[in-house]
Amino acid sequence: MRPLVDTSVVVRYLTGDPPELAERAARILDGGPVALTDVVLVEAAYVLTTVYGVERAQVVDALVAFLQKENVAVTGHKKETLISALLLCRPSKRVSFADALIWAAAKEEGAPVYTLDRRFPEDGVEVRRP
Repeated sequence: MRPLVDTSVVVRYLTGDPPELAERAARILDGGPVALTDVVLVEAAYVLTTVYGVERAQVVDALVAFLQKENVAVTGHKKETLISALLLCRPSKRVSFADALIWAAAKEEGAPVYTLDRRFPEDGVEVRRP
């Protein structure tokens, strides 16, 4: 069983801020196997864009690169699906990070999604707008 990491570890690792915490995060994330939840991805995206002011495309690229680390696993999802979900967020603010992860769950489960949001991504999932 892989130990789980929380958002603070991922954000410190990706930002290098503050250096002493970033170093501790690197020892964890560059060390042995670890896992994270999709909630960590959403929180990290939120913190990076709002607190650190990182451009959305850079956040997506950083999170995709992070997910591609061999020692990093994600609970409840396939990495490839989450990467595809994050890439839906890259071009614009049209797709929120949270909606992208709901899209990932629908894609993996083969389940339709009920939404009232006209911006919800439809690529490969059935979207129902009552």
